[in-house]
Formats: sequence, C-alpha cells, structure tokens
Amino acid sequence: MMPRIFLLIFAAIFLLHVLWPMPVHAQDVRPPVSQCQAIAQGLPDVTFASFKPPSATNAQAVAGEEVDITYIGHSTFLMETPDGVSIATDFSGWYAPPKVPDVVTMNKAHSSHYTLTPDPAIKHVLHGWGDDGKPADHDIVVGDTYIRNVTTDIRSIGGAMEPDGNSIFIFEVAGLCIGHLGHLHHELDDTDYAEIGRLDVVMVPVDGGLTMGAESMSRVVTRLRSSLILPMHRRGPPVTNFLQMFGEGFDKSFATADNVRVSLRSLPRKPLIYILQGV
Repeated sequence: MMPRIFLLIFAAIFLLHVLWPMPVHAQDVRPPVSQCQAIAQGLPDVTFASFKPPSATNAQAVAGEEVDITYIGHSTFLMETPDGVSIATDFSGWYAPPKVPDVVTMNKAHSSHYTLTPDPAIKHVLHGWGDDGKPADHDIVVGDTYIRNVTTDIRSIGGAMEPDGNSIFIFEVAGLCIGHLGHLHHELDDTDYAEIGRLDVVMVPVDGGLTMGAESMSRVVTRLRSSLILPMHRRGPPVTNFLQMFGEGFDKSFATADNVRVSLRSLPRKPLIYILQGV
C-alpha cells in the first residue's frame, strides 16, 4: 500500500512540474531584433530593401502607417508615431515641443543639445553619452517604437576627441528606420555603418563647421543611402551650401510647413533633401 501512495505522489509532482506554466517574464528579457541592420551595410554599392525578421517586435510593423515629424528648432524634432508615442530629439528645453514628450534623446556637445533638469513628466530620458564611464547603450521599446543608439566621438572644448560623447539615435517604427545623427564630428567608418544599418529617414546637421564640414557630411548621407534627408542644426552658412554638395542623384525641395508625414510606402523613390520650414 505504501509504495503505491509514494508512486502516486511522485506522479503528481512530475505532472505539476511538466504542466506548470513557465514564467512569462522569461520572454521579456530577449533584446528586440533590429530590422534596419544588415551585413550588406558594409557594401557601398548595395541598395537596401525593407525586411522584417520573423522575431521582430511590433515596433517595426505596418508599412502603411505614418510617422509625423515636426521641426522644433536647432536639432530638435518631434516625432509622433501611429500609436501616439511622442519623441523629441536632442532635447534641451530651449526649443519646447507643444506637449511633453514620452521620450527625449540628448547629446552633450553643447547645452543646446541636452539638459540635466528635464521635466519629470518625461517617461524616458536617453543620454547619448555614458553616465558610468562606459559608452551609452540603449535598446528600448516604447509602445510601437524600438529605440537604439550608436555612439561616436566628439570634440572636447580643447579640440581633442572625446570617445563616445555623441550618439546617433535610431528609431524603428511603422517599418521605417529613422536616424538622428546628433552632433556628428567625424565621418563614419565601416563598423559604424554596419551598426547603424539602413536609415530610410535621416536628420543631418548642416552648419558646415561646428559639427562636420558639408562635404564630409554629404559623403555620410550618400553612404547611408537614405530616401528622405532632413537638414537641421544650421548656423551661419545658408543651407544652399549644403545642397550644392549633392549632384543629380538627389532631389532638393523646400517645404511649405515645418512638418512631414512619412510612411514606408510614401518614401520618395529618388533620395530627397527636404528642408522643413524653420531650418
């Protein structure tokens, strides 16, 4: 009798172990999969197609959905996603979006690119520099948007290069790869391009000196092979100086408003440099 009881107890314990559901948080620790990165990024003559890996998150979903991008000032844009996530780039508080964003990104080249006292109502404050002596490393999903960064060096006040002081932030949403180059001070190398991947939409500084010269910046934009180029950070030289660096392979247009709505399907077939009002 006793062996039979022990056998029944053992069987019950075994079934509980097999049938008991696994903790759901075990799936949450997996990092999101970028749809913008590809080995082909290191090949300068490759034209990149949009793709969605089977394991991609819902942050990289529907090709017909639109992202609204508004130029706020200097290098601050406000992006509003199909699910209502609002993101302000290079947020300093100097150029205030019309509402408190859900996410802000910052770079520390100058005080016009960051603030150490952001509104407490901002849920996610992403520094483009490391606060612990290590390079900034962001991989975060907010609503329908996957946000990551690639660090680059910046010039310090004395002129020397400071490692990893700037971040290029990449926003993957609605099937789009949107990049903000921040305060880019040097041309990117093959490793940078591979980490960034493709950028359908890219926001580029065009001051011609405070960040990087217009000719160097034109080479970066050409290598990124973006469909929509949004100039920003213009001080001093007219934006036409930047436009003159690009040949017949690019269309140029001055917008009649300070914003643009873009989807994967509405991207221009020919690369377009689109100057929003206020730049």
